[in-house]
Amino acid sequence: MRVPFRFLLLALALCIPLPASAQKSDQVARTPQMGWNSWNTFGCNVDERMIREMADAMVASGMKDAGYEYINIDDCWHGTRDADGNIRPDPKTFPSGMKALADYVHARGLKLGIYSDAGNTTCAGRPGSRGHEYQDALAYARWGIDYVKYDWCDTKDINPASAYATMRDAIARTGRPMLFSICEWGDNKPWEWALDVGHSWRTTGDIYPCWSCEHNHGSWSSLGVLPILDKQAGLRKYAGPGRWNDMDMMEVGNGMTEEEDRAHFSLWAMLASPLIAGNDLRSMSEATRRILTHRGMIAINQDRLGIQAMKWIDEGEVELYLKPLDKGEYALLFLNRGDAAREYTLDWAFHYMKDDISKREIDFGHQRFAWRDVWHGGEGSTAQAFTATLPAHGVVVLRLAPR
Repeated sequence: MRVPFRFLLLALALCIPLPASAQKSDQVARTPQMGWNSWNTFGCNVDERMIREMADAMVASGMKDAGYEYINIDDCWHGTRDADGNIRPDPKTFPSGMKALADYVHARGLKLGIYSDAGNTTCAGRPGSRGHEYQDALAYARWGIDYVKYDWCDTKDINPASAYATMRDAIARTGRPMLFSICEWGDNKPWEWALDVGHSWRTTGDIYPCWSCEHNHGSWSSLGVLPILDKQAGLRKYAGPGRWNDMDMMEVGNGMTEEEDRAHFSLWAMLASPLIAGNDLRSMSEATRRILTHRGMIAINQDRLGIQAMKWIDEGEVELYLKPLDKGEYALLFLNRGDAAREYTLDWAFHYMKDDISKREIDFGHQRFAWRDVWHGGEGSTAQAFTATLPAHGVVVLRLAPR
């Protein structure tokens, strides 16, 4: 009797000892991952030519030099499985195959990511990985894949913790380090069970390029910047090196105002979310490029401590977020949620902060900091009250260094 090849692969994989620690690679995502993903702009309209052009644009735009490294293909790259169950890329849109595409991306000093799903089919109806986890992981390793985004469609009667752990183990068994991005939209509280499973986990439904909207699609919703921000309450204790709360791909350059884009990027940076661009890198405006490559905000996101910002002060339309940084420094973001500009004054002398995550305490009335405006370059000291005009739907960000 002929034994299907996929069962031979599975048997071989199961015979290889899995290290006791094994589980996800500790070689990636020590800081939040930075890259680009195809879905927000292109949906199912993906092909190898566009992916190559996006890799070239990431280099030419200065994004690679700013720290971006992943080029991620989302849903719809899949063709069919062969007689042995091996997944193949769509021959019409990826005729050269994934190995050749990965080689092209790697030659530019970048890494290639791919997408699959824990169910029988992906969200767009392509073949999922259920029952083929080890087989698919081996294929990804042979192709040279560096990143796996794993979705949660068509998963009726599947336990999410077990399903994601199965793919984690399948990836680990290949021996190739791959960043494992969990995308089950926060429905099953992955922050409670995924710390040793994935390198990041989505905390909400899909993003939409708007400031405060929510679009209901029946069984699911897409969310603007502020609704996603508000759903991060209580989650900062789960974040840290190798384990990130993922607020979804960014919509910078996809139709919001420049102030909204700047605020969106700043909030994702402050909350230690992965910075995954979702625009067309080949045709972005100079304003979009400047936001996405802003070294000051990227440095805050990539700070080695990996501590997510806390909401420090809440005054309704104005909120202040404070993020502990390395070397005793802090990043402080002033957010204006409202529709009109606001003048805001912070008298440091009357404010105190205690943070259970970083174990730091600050009494601004006694401890002095020098501050620098991250976006606009002004400087000053906490010895004097700070006053700024906060733009509508906008932010001001300061970096504080002890004096």
